[in-house]
Amino acid sequence: MRGRGFELLLLGLLALLWGSSFALIRVGIETIPPVTIIGLRCCLAALALGVVVYARGVAIPRDLASWKAFALQAMLATVTPFVLIAWGSQEVPSGLAIILASTSPIFAFFLGFAVGRAERPSWLKGLGTALGIVGVALIAGHQGMQGGSWPHMLALLASGLLFALSGYTGRAFGKMDPMLPALGSQLSGLVLLLPAALLWERPWALQPSQASLIALVVLALFCTALASVIWFRLLRTLGVVATTAQAYLRLPLGAGIGVVFLGESFPPVAVGGLVLVMAGVAMMTWRR
Repeated sequence: MRGRGFELLLLGLLALLWGSSFALIRVGIETIPPVTIIGLRCCLAALALGVVVYARGVAIPRDLASWKAFALQAMLATVTPFVLIAWGSQEVPSGLAIILASTSPIFAFFLGFAVGRAERPSWLKGLGTALGIVGVALIAGHQGMQGGSWPHMLALLASGLLFALSGYTGRAFGKMDPMLPALGSQLSGLVLLLPAALLWERPWALQPSQASLIALVVLALFCTALASVIWFRLLRTLGVVATTAQAYLRLPLGAGIGVVFLGESFPPVAVGGLVLVMAGVAMMTWRR
């Protein structure tokens, strides 16, 4: 058994992978339509996961109940949230969009009181949840408070709620190898998305750029296949509220990348926000 430090390292890696996926999607959709790129992402991720599962000799579930659960997971964590985020971000300032899309830990905290004693979060996790969202707001800065279209803001909030729900439904796979629900949810997402892409976006007529294709491959293999396996593992080892804390980590990680690689500034108020985020994540992942 690996220690808590390794699990927290995986949590940071998950935040980095999912945080970078938004930039990769922006590069990809320059020449590949959104539904098509998300469907292809599921396709490539499922192919990669399928090869690894086959090589390891892990038996794929054949019962209908498991595949219904995989389909539900795909709807909550793969298909619907990304559509809502893509649509909502069109009419909401980027800072506020990040805040609204990072609310899944808040929803996960309150949903924990409705799913039974085994998942009921502690007051420490609640305090960590509050500190995290304040920290995210400080890092996003005053631009994020300029407001936007209410329907689009509600869409971003709904994506956070659905993702929090996917954490609790994902706990049902606790006894499975994490690669199996990762593979099943990607296959289900593929079945749901590719017909829509064929119907609406005529992918056979596309002429994608090299940058979009590279973004698609990285998005599929690392930000989807690898990240999904880490997600289902952490749901089992850290729990739902702690695992959704990666939503808070995405923004400071992204800001740090901008400072190191792009020469961007990190104002003092954002440093304070970073401290709050890290304190909140520590509280949300604390084990007695």
